[in-house]
Amino acid sequence: MSKPLILSFETYDSWDIAPMQELFEVHQMPANGDVRELPEAVKTHIKAFAFKGHSTLDHNIMDAFPNLGLVANYGVGYDTIDVTHAKSKGIQVTNTPDVLTNDVADLAVGMLLAVTRDIVGASNWVRSGKWASSGAYPLQRTICGASIGIAGLGRIGEAVANRLQAFETDIHYYARSDKNKPHWTYHNSLVSLAENVSILMVCVSGGPETKQLISADVLAALGPDGVLVNSARGSTIDEEALITALETKQLRAAALDVYNNEPNIDPRWLTMNNVLLQPHQSSGTVETRQRMGALQRENLLAFFAGKPLITPVY
Repeated sequence: MSKPLILSFETYDSWDIAPMQELFEVHQMPANGDVRELPEAVKTHIKAFAFKGHSTLDHNIMDAFPNLGLVANYGVGYDTIDVTHAKSKGIQVTNTPDVLTNDVADLAVGMLLAVTRDIVGASNWVRSGKWASSGAYPLQRTICGASIGIAGLGRIGEAVANRLQAFETDIHYYARSDKNKPHWTYHNSLVSLAENVSILMVCVSGGPETKQLISADVLAALGPDGVLVNSARGSTIDEEALITALETKQLRAAALDVYNNEPNIDPRWLTMNNVLLQPHQSSGTVETRQRMGALQRENLLAFFAGKPLITPVY
């Protein structure tokens, strides 16, 4: 019996591509994204995509595959997929939630510690010989006892908040509704949240609904002693407003794992010494990436077997 045909986007590690090829006949999306380079017979017979969300999956690509029934996304965020069009065409979409929650939360807290204690700068101080020649490193700031705001109390936001409780922090949060967390303070607006905290952790999902949710008004409310950490999506923040706030010291510091126009980020990020930069690597551990690939394949197998999808988006 022949294997089901799937179309793979971008590259996979060996631990993913080997089992994928055992289960499916895998065709590769051209690196330039031009579906016209694929044979018509391939486009006709492919029923599912193994998609990685770094590129954009729009209606033009979906419509080129008349029998497409599933987009199995490798990652929890699916804002680069035109889900509205997929749904209108009866195309199902899955993602890989939960398996990456811990790593994303860990890095968010790690970035906060790194930027408030300037761990990178202190390391460079030692390496450059300045510790011996110039003495102790300048004093930094603590997060113990701080008031910390969580923008978005989904799986990842709650995991971040749980970790930060170990630092005896005062947790505040913003979400679409009160999550009934007796020891945490709910705010129904982001400006209110920012006014009451010194650190803001951005944990909302990406997509049109959250575009530039962290606005200039929110940043102004956070204030000149404020710190912002973004491990969500670059689109969730008014990036121009954030750059201005950091350049003019209207905000003390930021730690970012995500940006607009990745990986070709705004060059101004590279010139500021009050920003910690990471290369969108929140889920970037061997263990989590293996679990993400396995869950993606489980969704593909369920689809071709006519069974309920494991983690459907809708």
